Order: sequence, then C-alpha cells, then structure tokens
Amino acid sequence: EGYRVVLVNSNPATIMTDEDVADAVYIEPLTPEVVRRVIQRERPEGLLPTLGGQTGLNLAVAVAERGILDRYGVRLLGTPLGAIQQAEDRALFRDLLIELGEPVVDSEIITSLDQALEFVKRVPLPLVIRPAYTLGGTGGGVATTPAELESIVSSGLNASPIHQVLLERSLAGWKEIEYEVMRDAGGTCITICNMENFDPMGVHTGDSIVVAPSQTLTDDEYQMLRTSALRIIDALGIEGGCNVQFALDPHSMNYAVIEVNPRVSRSSALASKATGYPIARMAAKIAIGRRLHELVNPVTQKTTAAFEPALDYAVVKIPRWPFDKFSRAERTIGTQMKATGEVLAIDRSFEGALQKAVRSLESGAKDLLWEDPTWSLDSILELVQRPNDLRLWAVTAALRRGVEVEKLHDLSKIDNWFLYKLRGLVELE
Repeated sequence: EGYRVVLVNSNPATIMTDEDVADAVYIEPLTPEVVRRVIQRERPEGLLPTLGGQTGLNLAVAVAERGILDRYGVRLLGTPLGAIQQAEDRALFRDLLIELGEPVVDSEIITSLDQALEFVKRVPLPLVIRPAYTLGGTGGGVATTPAELESIVSSGLNASPIHQVLLERSLAGWKEIEYEVMRDAGGTCITICNMENFDPMGVHTGDSIVVAPSQTLTDDEYQMLRTSALRIIDALGIEGGCNVQFALDPHSMNYAVIEVNPRVSRSSALASKATGYPIARMAAKIAIGRRLHELVNPVTQKTTAAFEPALDYAVVKIPRWPFDKFSRAERTIGTQMKATGEVLAIDRSFEGALQKAVRSLESGAKDLLWEDPTWSLDSILELVQRPNDLRLWAVTAALRRGVEVEKLHDLSKIDNWFLYKLRGLVELE
C-alpha cells in the first residue's frame, strides 16, 4: 500500500519481528513512555493497535488517554477508541447489550470484596469472576465456595489494571460458540467462520479443544447467533477483525453474549488457517480505509473479501499444555488460560482431524489409544468430570470400559454428538 511501517513489538515468538515485515522494528518495554518516544522519533501518521493482541490494545488505550496521540497528531487506525473501551469495559459492554436487546447473564461490576459478598446474596454460587482488561483470563476463575470467591475476587482485583471485576452467574454446561467477524468502515459485516468448543462453558477458549465450523448446532441456532454477532459489532462500530463469544443452552434456544474481543486474536489465527481467509491482512487494509468489496481474497484470487468462506471440511484445534515440564502444576483447567501453544489439523471428517491433531501434540500421549497405566475406572471418571489436559483420553478410556455415552455426558456436559463420534473410533479400534 506504499506506507512506511514502524513496529513496536517485544514478542520474539512471532514472525512480526522479522525485518522484512516492517521498515523499522523496536524491541523495547511496552509502556506508554516508550511508545511516546518512538512516536516522537518516527512521527507516524497513524497507530494500529488491533494487531497487537490484548497488550497492544491496553497500550493504545493508555497512550490515547494520556493525550500522547493528540500531542503528536497521530490518528488511531481501525477500530475507534470508543469501541475498544465499550467492548473491554465490562460495565459499558453490558449497557450496550441491554440497549440492543441482547440477552446478558446476571452479573455485577465490582471494585471491592464487600460488593462481591453482597452480590452472592442475590445470585447464588457458582460464580464466574472476570477481571477487566486482562490477558488470557488472568486473575479470574470459577468460585464454587465462599472461600474460593474471596481468594479469586482478591486476585482478580489485583490483576485488573483498572481494579474492576465482573461477577456473573455460572453457565457451566452450556455450549460455548465463537464467531469470527469482519467489518469495514462502510458498515459491511461478514462472518469468517464459527467455532464450537468441545468443552462446555467454564473452560477458557484457549484451553478448549475447538472445532470449526460448529458441528452440533441446528441451522436455526447458527443463524440466530450469526445475526446477533453482526448486530453487536455493527453497534460497536468495529473496523477490522473481531470475535464474539456466546453461551448457548443445549436444551433451549436461550443464549447469552459472553464477550467481544475487538481485535485480531488467537481465534482469528485459527479462523484464518481454517478458512484460508487472511484476517490480519484484511484487518490492516480496512484500518487504512479500504472496503471489503474492493479487496480481493488472495486465496481464491477471484472473489472479493466481502464473500463469506464456505467450509466442506472439519478443523480441530487442540491446546498444548506444559504439564510435562511443570509436573507439579495444578492440572485442572478453567477460565484462566494455561496452554502455551496449540496444534491445528484439517480433514474431511471430525474424527480424522481430531486424530491428526492428537498425533501432532508431541506429548506423552501419542494417540487416542494412550492410557495412563495407573488409571482405575474411578480415576478415569473423575478425569472426565473435571476439566483437565487428559480429559479427551479419559473419555476414550471410559468408552473402552463400556461406560454409556449418557453417563459421560452427565459427568462432563460434553455434547453427545462428540461422544458418539469418539465411541465410533473406539468401536473401530
């Protein structure tokens, strides 16, 4: 596009620090003062925060609020500051959903432990604790006892840069669905793909096995959530890529909006690889004012970027946890992300993609046949019930011992469709 690009990035794990990606690369502490000095030296016309993950977003908000952008005449590109604040600030986001008539979970924004104890009198435990402006659910969790509530709320308040925490009714057992969406400044919105978590609500998406496109939704459910996702990002005025997370009641058409990430995220990387639609590239082009209908999808080279991709295959993502290195760590997974990487596999069927992904993990569990020699039936069922890194293998181990799908569903709340597919694999063995 003919622009000179200045990159401020201290992440050595990405190709973004390669010198041919940008004209100038700064590897410095990511603080507002450093960004101010870079702006003073380089005098850029615009700042694009939404490709920098949660850190980039928080940093851009801090820089804008200190008046640094105004002082040096720098425009915030892509999603406007107001939209970022509205999506990230739990109170503003909830107000927007209520205004749109979207269903929200019983929740309360709190800034002290006393307020949390008041909320529990109205909405009983278990409660989900979500700190504002944190990465990977840091400081959050699910509290099932008063003691847990006290300790998680305290750590959440400490972790949040604005000392704010959202308490909400737990929707454990509901399906978790995510839509990856693009919108340009002209208001054109498309969904790139939707994803379904193998694990029900209560596990951070980054710690969940994820399948794209969704496998267990009816067309009515799919369209209902798609319409909601487009309405929300249109109301926020997002320009670029973002993702909307939903909880869906498996026994009714009830759903709730959990959160919006007003930026390119890990899910965007997954959706890009799954569909061949280059989300980050298109988000960057939208940020400088291009429209989706003007951009050509570089994969098809015929259709414009305003066409929604169609998938005739299944994609499975499995997280890679570091418990083989940190053997004494707590292996239970919840709303705080513990995975340090992930693998992604593509195949014509869900079973094929799942098995390819398992073999790619490079962990002790080489394939779905693997079992821990010390497992008894009781310990297997305990692993099925409690979200952890070995749950998938525990489910197949239970199926081998003749445990019924219905019982496994009651314990884990994993959708029967997935459990029957796993049973098919065990029968094929």
